Amino acid sequence: MATITSRKRKDGMRYTALIRLKRNGKVIHSETETFDKKSLAKEWAARRESELRVPGVLEREAYEGVTVQQVLEWYCDDFEGATKFGRSKLSHINYLINHPTLSDLDAINLTSSQLVAHIAKRRRQGAGAATANNDLIWLRNAFRAVRIGRNIPLDLQVIDDTSFLCRKEKLVAKAKQRTRRPSQSELESLLDYFSGRDGRATIPMVEITLFALFSSRRQDEICRIQWADLDKENRRVLVRNMKHPREKTDTWVFLTDVAWGIIQRQPKTEGAIFPYNGKSISAAFTRACHFLEIDNLRFHDLRHECASWLFELGWDIPRVSGVTGHKSWSSLQRYTHLRELGQKDRYNDWSWLPEV
Repeated sequence: MATITSRKRKDGMRYTALIRLKRNGKVIHSETETFDKKSLAKEWAARRESELRVPGVLEREAYEGVTVQQVLEWYCDDFEGATKFGRSKLSHINYLINHPTLSDLDAINLTSSQLVAHIAKRRRQGAGAATANNDLIWLRNAFRAVRIGRNIPLDLQVIDDTSFLCRKEKLVAKAKQRTRRPSQSELESLLDYFSGRDGRATIPMVEITLFALFSSRRQDEICRIQWADLDKENRRVLVRNMKHPREKTDTWVFLTDVAWGIIQRQPKTEGAIFPYNGKSISAAFTRACHFLEIDNLRFHDLRHECASWLFELGWDIPRVSGVTGHKSWSSLQRYTHLRELGQKDRYNDWSWLPEV
């Protein structure tokens, strides 16, 4: 029970309500409030005692003032070193950490209305539905990780309610699968451009672009392949730390005849076959597309083009996955319609096709 004490002052009586909670003989919570009337002090004390009896309230009040920024930083501190975040994930989390309004919100007392307002503003400012959805995805991941890892009573239901409403109102949505394929004329323009600069440049973009096109490898994977990782007998290569939906793991993949031929004409060294930086490759590709006015083409689209090409050749899912490294065949289902169009090789007799 609360203790009510009175004190006479020049302007009249004052009544102070003291609430003190103990656990195992120790005071775990204490608060006071002063009123002009004793009845008001009793009323407040009764209401507060009732509120404090709700499971989890005391624990939540102990962390009042913890911001969304702090939760995201704890998430990075606790897990980014153990399971290295991908570049896009880390970039998005850093964006949320430095957001001018979201980062300062009280994480313990965060409300769905605050998050809905954030998402609505993001959409008004031009963010796509999938980008806005990523805000909620990474917030949920961070809140869940900190709630479990640091035993901080964060309310995940707030984010779940926000996601439900935003999906219903079409403010957020899953990312659409890209279907962009480069045309042969676009590829020829890029390769002509790169061939004119590769003699002066550090990175041989012609070789790397062709290898990506006929191997389906991502730029970072290309840079990690070592000569020692080649299995010459089976024409396959060990791609270390390959990205999969839920993990990164070393994965053996087969090389097409064209990709194998490209590797064999590279200078033999003791280390990497393509000893370059993946970010530099991506940047060079993007600059070239901008210069040539090739719209909405990314280096990663070469991976999609390779899978499409293999299905057009009549390959089935198991055989294609052996090249692309997909562990889940369901992600390759979207390509299977290409087999129904009849076998064709769009790169047959192509002027840039390397000799095998």
